[in-house]
Amino acid sequence: MDQIHTEVTGIIFGQDRVIEETLVTILAGGHVLLIGLPGLGKTRLVETLGTVLGLDEKRVQFTPDLMPSDIIGAEILDEDPGGKRHFRFVQGPLFCQLLMADEINRASPRTQSALLQAMQEKRVSVAGHYHELPRPFHVLATQNPLEQEGTYPLPEAQLDRFFMEINVAYPDRQAERDILLSTTANNSKTPKRICSAAELLAAQELVRTVPVSESVLEAILTLVREGRPETTTLDSVKRHVVWGPGPRASQALMSGIRARAVIHKRLSPSIDDVVALAAPILRHRMALNFAARAEGISLSQIIADLIQKIKP
Repeated sequence: MDQIHTEVTGIIFGQDRVIEETLVTILAGGHVLLIGLPGLGKTRLVETLGTVLGLDEKRVQFTPDLMPSDIIGAEILDEDPGGKRHFRFVQGPLFCQLLMADEINRASPRTQSALLQAMQEKRVSVAGHYHELPRPFHVLATQNPLEQEGTYPLPEAQLDRFFMEINVAYPDRQAERDILLSTTANNSKTPKRICSAAELLAAQELVRTVPVSESVLEAILTLVREGRPETTTLDSVKRHVVWGPGPRASQALMSGIRARAVIHKRLSPSIDDVVALAAPILRHRMALNFAARAEGISLSQIIADLIQKIKP
């Protein structure tokens, strides 16, 4: 993991938090939703990870006219040398190990639902037959937070399938200087492969065996249940949250803190890991009501209140 992190940070400058959270998600076996303005390195990050992790990587540019068959594939009528006709399934770009779904909110709900099945079940159904996707399978989707015209907001059910929502911000001055020196010269660095898909699968299996203490487990339960208006003791949640995180948020936190502990060379996770992953795991699994928006209350403030409930 050290070699992977070093290799990726040598290509992507000024996004250490984004890189770490993405690696945590992949090590935990999940999918990532990257939120950020154009030109911040989201596409380059996915391409770099595909090379470094030894994964078969493909990219799909989502547009309003994109159909499910454009990403899943379709059955075509084929004829063998003997003249006998039969249907043959032609795989789409979804059949890869690392899929970049660029500007995912530009596709119609019909296409989004096709991707949803693949993300959840790791297989797709075409003409009544299931087709298994390669292992491992990860979706790294991007979304522009500003352009909302001509887009289809992701439904809550699909948002919940994303392990994390990672905000990609502008790099600092030194990182932007490094970007200029690295990308505008002839000696720009290219990533090299560090591990294979089989080694990544073995690492994902190892992460699931990392023990979690009772105190950390209770912190996860407190954090998630306090975020639900029905079970919270926080007045801010009761007044401003329409719906809170479900059990999938608890599962993501359990897997995520295990992966983060491994990346940081620890044998078991701590409450600090829960605090570090609370925002990217919870913010797309909660919604504020109109009163919160009128009062200028943000999800970041609500999550900060939740974190205070579990800090020692």
